[in-house]
Amino acid sequence: MGKLGIFVDRQTLSSSVQLISLIKFRDEAENMGHQAYFIFPTEIKKISGLDGLFIRSRTDSMNISYVAARIAELNGVPVIDDPTSIRICSDKVNMYLHLMKKDVPMPKTIFIKKGEVTLENLEEIFKMFNPPMILKEPSTSFSARVERVYTKEEFIKVSRRFIKLSDWVVVQEYIDSKFDWRIGVLDGELLYACKYIIPNETFKIQASVNGHLVYCDVVSVPKEEVPQDIIDLGIRAGNAIGNGLYGVDIKENNGSLYVIEVNIILL
Repeated sequence: MGKLGIFVDRQTLSSSVQLISLIKFRDEAENMGHQAYFIFPTEIKKISGLDGLFIRSRTDSMNISYVAARIAELNGVPVIDDPTSIRICSDKVNMYLHLMKKDVPMPKTIFIKKGEVTLENLEEIFKMFNPPMILKEPSTSFSARVERVYTKEEFIKVSRRFIKLSDWVVVQEYIDSKFDWRIGVLDGELLYACKYIIPNETFKIQASVNGHLVYCDVVSVPKEEVPQDIIDLGIRAGNAIGNGLYGVDIKENNGSLYVIEVNIILL
């Protein structure tokens, strides 16, 4: 039995759902005989004395959570999310390159950088992709800074807005679907599966529509009801990143499967 730290911040505890989930997690750890503690950013020095760290604050390489993960790693403390996974998954360009390297099926994807958003280049891009297409700012999460564009004018407007935040823009083929599979993978094994039902008002799991936030419905799916090819692809995509805890988003269209993203923030 050991000492488990749960790294949280004020944002993590901003809703009753998140708070209740964390309390259940702590209680279950204690029922198994572990000591479990909530670790706040001001207590980060306590990490070196733990036997394991579970990070449940926003994980990206510019956040204090990454510092927590590095402290754990440097002190030999097993940590989820691990620093390498944070670095890869918080940068969509990096994440997609890892998937490409392992030949993981995904939508047609290219990256454009500052200075390449020109009418001449758009002629070539619109020959490669049939509109609509998806533009993503590489540090996006929770569907923010993910836009669907139909015209060259929309492409220029959105990409120039994204380039103010990043040196690159991700351009992807649009894959239509009524839902996304979310496959939870831990250490190369299936942890859970669910479906994100895409709202009729949008094409993504979360969006602002006429000034109101619209969220997808989430349907839990028992393991025995998940097609094996979905499970296999989720595990394959997770393994392309590492051996941590991942949420793999998969779309199915016309009999083909596409990995949309590998996430370290699991919803």
